[in-house]
Amino acid sequence: MSSSASPTPLSYKDAGVDIDAGDALVERIKPLAKKTMREGVLAGIGGFGALFEVPKRYQEPVLVSGTDGVGTKLKLAFEWNMHDTVGIDLVAMSVNDVLVQGAEPLFFLDYFACGKLDVDTAAAVVGGIAKGCELSGCALIGGETAEMPGMYPAGEYDLAGFAVGAVEKSKILTGKDVKPGDVVLGLASAGVHSNGFSLVRKCIERAGSNVPATLDGKPFKHAIMEPTRLYVKNVLAALAQHPIKALAHITGGGLLENIPRVLPEGTAAHLQKGSWPQTELFAWLQKTAGIDDIEMNRTFNNGIGMVVVVDAAHAEATAATLRAAGEQVYTIGTIAPRGDGAAVVVA
Repeated sequence: MSSSASPTPLSYKDAGVDIDAGDALVERIKPLAKKTMREGVLAGIGGFGALFEVPKRYQEPVLVSGTDGVGTKLKLAFEWNMHDTVGIDLVAMSVNDVLVQGAEPLFFLDYFACGKLDVDTAAAVVGGIAKGCELSGCALIGGETAEMPGMYPAGEYDLAGFAVGAVEKSKILTGKDVKPGDVVLGLASAGVHSNGFSLVRKCIERAGSNVPATLDGKPFKHAIMEPTRLYVKNVLAALAQHPIKALAHITGGGLLENIPRVLPEGTAAHLQKGSWPQTELFAWLQKTAGIDDIEMNRTFNNGIGMVVVVDAAHAEATAATLRAAGEQVYTIGTIAPRGDGAAVVVA
């Protein structure tokens, strides 16, 4: 009889998955998540599912959900080793969307996937997620960290986020009451936010070593990576005081494709060119890419991250409330009958 040696034991770690690193990350995350706790959280990180009770102040609560990622902005985070702000982007992309329905974000969950878990990098990303949740008043109550050897190149990861909010059924913003004569207010963006980065990266590649040292008073890389502005608290405060008719979060598709999503049939937004300033950042992108104004307003937010539609009689007071809260507010246009024209006209 021939005998064969026993095979060398293989552990999960030998296969590329480090359970201890995952546990270490959870311990790093717990105090960050704890800072985001709010009314309604019954059980957060650590369980198989997170529990949340809708606050009792709601009479007829309607839940509003949103999900998004950060897109190819992550490629620059990897290249420039700047991981502390993309988590804010992740939160903002979902909570700003939920806000558009008039909803208050209640809780957030994240999904972080990588080939090999680097605890410091992951903790920096989740630290940004926790900060975004804190700034928008929602609880980070759960998530998933997936270490998947062979699925991602070394040093790279992907992110997804999920937000759930609530709004009184009678106060859901649908845009159905928007009518010609209403005023369109624009709230300034913080920068590119998290859309159009495939073109941003091409611009950086085209410029090579000739990128400017600073843009809008910030070092070039920081200007590019400036996280998406969180409009939640300021806009919710304005909603509580003024009869806002519609909100539009300006993400992929820019002003030209996002505003029509909240306009009733037969209406159009006529925006006045030059009614808001073009920042150095967007001027550099437009010049480097060599694109026209239409493409700028369809690819990027081009300086306006959130649009607010109000009756002309309430426009000044609404703008004043938002400015007092810290928003840069511009009167950028009016609603008009659409006729045979485009849903958004910039002229």
